[in-house]
Amino acid sequence: MAENQYPPLTLDLIREAAARIEGRVNRTPVMTSETLDAMAGARLFFKCENLQKVGAFKARGAANAVFALTDEEARQGVATHSSGNHAAALARAAGLRGIPAYIVMPDNAPVAKQDNVRRYGGEIILCEPTLEARESNAARVVADTGATFIHPYDNLMVMAGQGTAAVELLTDCPDLDLILCAVGGGGLLSGTAVAAKSLKRDIEVVAVEPAGADDAFRSVKAGRILPSIKPNTIADGLLTSLSERTFAEIQRHVDDIVTVSDTAIIAAMRRMWEVLKIVVEPSGAVAYSATSGTGLDLKDRRVGIMITGGNLDLDWLPWMSPKAQA
Repeated sequence: MAENQYPPLTLDLIREAAARIEGRVNRTPVMTSETLDAMAGARLFFKCENLQKVGAFKARGAANAVFALTDEEARQGVATHSSGNHAAALARAAGLRGIPAYIVMPDNAPVAKQDNVRRYGGEIILCEPTLEARESNAARVVADTGATFIHPYDNLMVMAGQGTAAVELLTDCPDLDLILCAVGGGGLLSGTAVAAKSLKRDIEVVAVEPAGADDAFRSVKAGRILPSIKPNTIADGLLTSLSERTFAEIQRHVDDIVTVSDTAIIAAMRRMWEVLKIVVEPSGAVAYSATSGTGLDLKDRRVGIMITGGNLDLDWLPWMSPKAQA
């Protein structure tokens, strides 16, 4: 059984992570809006990880994983493969500790994302845009440098770091009835669910996933991991499939999972820009998009919503794309 393969994530590990990363990441604000409350028929509390260091929650897990290493483990640096926010987050965390960061990125990764990694001092190794190429190149880098590999989500210290966002949310808003959290690889969802259920036993945790990348939805229903095959969604931060480690935590602690269309994601993203006055990327709008059209009963409930990030190309906004009209 997946539940028995790995040591479980615990609230103690998440609290240790919070102490470890204090002062190294932002304690992000919780925003509210009477306008959005009225539209949803509920009280909404937005945890703004788009205002986090590197513009995403990934800063938490990367910082915890890097600073949890012993001096001997850290001496040769850290490595990962990522084309997204984890790449920049790991480069930043390594820079804070004064160690090298080797980031394997597909050669079609946006130049802006590559520039972001370099800005934080990461050394980029470009490869073919396939998972096999990413993994083989990362393995070679680790073998050549002795660096410690830190997976974007299949890592207990990364998961614990991500869970600190939910601890902060429930500290600021202890009377929440439900938390909506997007799911890609499952690191944030795992941390959120463990923290929430440990702090408030009767709280509900609902995962939200793009319909075009619905491996978590299918996996939960089937009781086994069914990886994504050619996922297609505007929420590019949620294209990865679950790992056995994150799936085990989701099976244990997540109450439900719903899917949302790209049209709903784009509409939610635009509404957040217009009403909350904040920059949110498509993946960051996924959780909020579930407040309508998914059949969830939110009426008069207090709902926490994880805004996962705010990194996107400002020269290309989705409501200006033909896809927004689909």
